[in-house]
Order: sequence, then structure tokens, then C-alpha cells
Amino acid sequence: MLPTEQDLTALWLTLQLASLTTIILLLLGTPFAWWLANTRHRWKVIPEALVALPLILPPTVLGFYLLLAFAPDGALGAPWQWLTGSGLAFTFTGLLIGSVLYSLPFVVQPLQGGFEQLDQGMLQAARSLGAGRWSCFRRIVLPLCRRSFLTAVTLGFAHTVGEFGVVLMIGGNIPGSTQVLSIALYDHVETLDYGRAHWLAGGLLLFSVSLLLVLYSINHRQRTEVIR
Repeated sequence: MLPTEQDLTALWLTLQLASLTTIILLLLGTPFAWWLANTRHRWKVIPEALVALPLILPPTVLGFYLLLAFAPDGALGAPWQWLTGSGLAFTFTGLLIGSVLYSLPFVVQPLQGGFEQLDQGMLQAARSLGAGRWSCFRRIVLPLCRRSFLTAVTLGFAHTVGEFGVVLMIGGNIPGSTQVLSIALYDHVETLDYGRAHWLAGGLLLFSVSLLLVLYSINHRQRTEVIR
């Protein structure tokens, strides 16, 4: 049984959510990961722990507290309601905020690991020759850490595609608005429509395996080139 028009809408919504989440996480996570990699502040373990929290926290727990924060009288929902005249809960914007928070470690941690392995002497030499911070980052950090950026983009995107608990808690199941692929799959299973469930589940499985194969192949090729 072929996917329905609603399934295709859920696919498009999922791709939008994953793309926007990855872009935002790169913009926000890159300077944050750089700070974590280079700061020597003794309390940096606190932000590191907060970043890693989604790795062990049940998604429904994060989703529950975000739902409370997104309420019209919540910490985030109230100012958003005042600024825009609309709510955050059960909207695409709410899904985007939740996805950014839940996928944060999958982008920040690979970048932080890559930045920590940089040769600081090379950066200091470049600065002593007059190179600015942005020039150093663009010409030295980005090329040397391209594997970390590739890993961050891949994991951030793929993790957002597979989200379920958080998006169900804060977005519900509104076709065309908050119903992403994982929720659509759950819908088909609930209605015993296993034919279409197989289409969605198989597609997500194939996507995940293909993405990981490409990522590991590129990383393996780059490691081989370094050894040579």
C-alpha cells in the first residue's frame, strides 16, 4: 500500500523540521562548542552536563516540561503570546524549539571533540602573523574539523527525523501542522494499517542506514588519507 497524501505531507514537514533544526544548531552550537573546548573555567561541567542531558533524559520528561513552559501562562508561552498573539504549544514553532533542545548534544558534542583536538600552536602562529579570528576559523578550524562538522550535521538531522516522544508531547498529532513521520507511523500502527506502517518504517530504516554508511565511509576515507 502506497503512502497517503497525509504521509507525504508528514514527510515534507519532517524534512523542514530536521533541516531548520540542524541549521539553528550549527549557528548556535558552533560558538558554544568552541567555548566549551577552550574555556578552563572550573564550572564548565555544568553546561556540559546540561547539553548532554537529553542523551539520558526520557523524551517525554523533556516534552512535559516544555509543554508547561509553552502554555499561555508559561515561561516561554506567555512572552511569545504577547509578542505574536499566538501560542507555542501544538505549533511547528514549538516543535522547532523542542527539537533544537533535544538534538543539542548530537551537534555540540562532535564539534567540541573536534575543537579540542586542534593544534593550538597552529592557531597561535596564524594569529601572530596577523590573521584575525574569523580568518583563522575559516581557513584553519573549518578544514581541520570538517569531519566533526559532517558528523554533527548528520547526527543532528537524523536524530530530529526520528524524534517521537518530544514532538508528541509538545506538538500533538495535527496533520499538516505538527504530524511528522514518526507520529504518522504511530497512527498507522494504532489503526492496524500495517501496510502503510511498513512503508514508513522501512523508509526511515533505509534512510538511517544509508546516512550512517555514507558518514562512516567518508570518515574512514579521511582517516586513511591522514595515515598515508
